[in-house]
Parts: sequence; structure tokens; C-alpha cells
Amino acid sequence: MSSLFNRIARASVLAIGLTAGGGALAQNAICYNCPTEWADWGTQLRAIKDKTGVNIPADNKNSGQALAQLVAEKSNPVADIVYLGVSFAFQAQKVGVVAPYQPAGWDDIPDGLKDPAGNWFTTHSGTMGFMVNVDALHGKPIPKSWADLLKPEYKGLIGYLDPSSAFAGYVGAVAANQALGGTLENFQPGIDYFKALQENEPIVPKQTSYARVLSGEIAILLDYDFNAYRAKYKDKANVAFVIPEEGTIVVPYVMSLVANAPHPDNAKKALDFVMSDEGQAIWARAYLRPVRASAMPKDVEAQFLPASEYARAKTVNYNTMAEVQRSFSDRYLKEVR
Repeated sequence: MSSLFNRIARASVLAIGLTAGGGALAQNAICYNCPTEWADWGTQLRAIKDKTGVNIPADNKNSGQALAQLVAEKSNPVADIVYLGVSFAFQAQKVGVVAPYQPAGWDDIPDGLKDPAGNWFTTHSGTMGFMVNVDALHGKPIPKSWADLLKPEYKGLIGYLDPSSAFAGYVGAVAANQALGGTLENFQPGIDYFKALQENEPIVPKQTSYARVLSGEIAILLDYDFNAYRAKYKDKANVAFVIPEEGTIVVPYVMSLVANAPHPDNAKKALDFVMSDEGQAIWARAYLRPVRASAMPKDVEAQFLPASEYARAKTVNYNTMAEVQRSFSDRYLKEVR
């Protein structure tokens, strides 16, 4: 009898514990593609927990893996929110794995950087330009334009990621093409530019080359502003970032509420926080430009190029950009490389 009583008592305690724990469990949410080492997600996740009580574990998927998982789980979703490169957001919306939600600060997000219904919205962005190791130029002037890179004095000093295999490389190609009069339907100016650039014997790696710029092996790299600022302010390298005179493009990173998310209320709390002044400032301190310009901390803004420079950085139709990537890659391989 005593044994039976003890078993009943233990069961009762367990039941009470599960009930009590239910509130804590209900404060959890799952984010796909929120890795601690990228964009300072580690700080962001800690801040979400501290400020909203919602606990979100880090997740090391990339955009493609996150989308594949969402599709596989469509009938029984596990994730509540997802963080994606913008081209993947269009695919996610097309296959119906994300849901509309307009977070805090919605009206501050510029048109072109959000789906009108809220199926995805930009949280921060990177701008393509020139990351320049000034010391490695050995006294040559810092290039200011796409045209400058064609000058013979920069022979052997230029690098860009292979646009047929690296997304950042493709972003550089789109940026050059748009700046030189092309469109997403007409890549001829970009193809002609990269053909001409071959005269300067560029270094064309397939993977990120941050360390090669810091070492001086590559003096001028087509890369994002956040990498250049990181090199300058975190690694204390003599690095400059240049937004070319002819113009460039902005590349958004976006978030979405997952369709039929198991914890939609917690998900919305987290999304509201990352779009708040505090959440946006966390992105800014990782040198990613927060989409809400009013949320940029003044001390960080002082480390970025002036707004007048960024005025030359434009958005494009990112859905079309994704759709034409394969055809551009085929042309690049055939006509340039």
C-alpha cells in the first residue's frame, strides 16, 4: 500500500511539474537559420530572452537548408520564425511555408524591402562595394568607381568572388551591371565589364576572402560594407569601404513568421523585438545596416559612410534577381571565364 501511495505521489508531483513547466515551455520558440556566429545572432537571441521572456535556441542551418526543412515539415511545422537571404524568401512564400505578419516598425521599412502583406520583411541589409586594404595599394589611389578598376595601375590587385558559384559574387555582378546601365533582363553591360576586367588579372576565389584582404594578398575586393567595417573597427586594419560613383545595390536579409507556427504569439514577440530600436541596434553593432534608419545608434552611424554615399545604393527586384541567376552564371562561364 505504501509502495502504491509513493507511486501515486510521484505521479502527482510529475503532473504538477509538467503543468508548472507548461508556462515556461510556452515561452519557447524555434527559429531556423539563426546561428550565433553570423550577424551577432548570439547577442540578439540573448536579448530576445531577456526582454520578452521568449527562449530561442541557436540554429546553424543556412537559408537553403532552412527552406528545405520548412517544406519537409509543412504539414506539421516545427519552426516558428525563419531568417533568410531575400531570394529564398520568395521561394518560401511561393510554396506557402510562411505567413503574413507586419511587425513593430512596419511603416519604417522602405517599399521594396518587404512583401506588401508581410510574408517577409527586411531586418537588416548589406551594401556591395569595394573593400580596400589601403596599405596593399602601395601608394596608389583608392578606387572610387567601377571604371577605376579597369585602370592598368590596379592590375593584379583586384579580387571578386566567382559569380557563377558564390552568391556574393553574383551580387557584385548584378551591382556592376545595374550601375553600368544594364537591367536584370539585360546583363550585357555586366558581361562586357567582367570581360574587360580580365585584363587586370583579377583573383577570383569561390569562397569568402576576408582574410586574404587583411593579409594584403587581395588589395581590392568586391564585398559587403559590413565586412569592411568589421576589418576597420574590430580588426583595426587599414581598410576603406567604397560605394562606387556609378552606384551599387543593397542586399536584404529578411525574416518571416512560419505558416501554422506552433508558437505564433511567442514568434510575434520575437519578431517585434528584432524590429524594435534595441533589436535593430544589435544588428547595427555587427555593422549590418538596420532596415529602420531611425534605429541606427549615433555612435555606430558615425562609423558608416555618410547617408549621401549610401544614396547610390539601390534596391532591385530580388525575385527577378533570383530567377535570372542561373542564366547569368551560364553566360559568365561561357563568355568570361
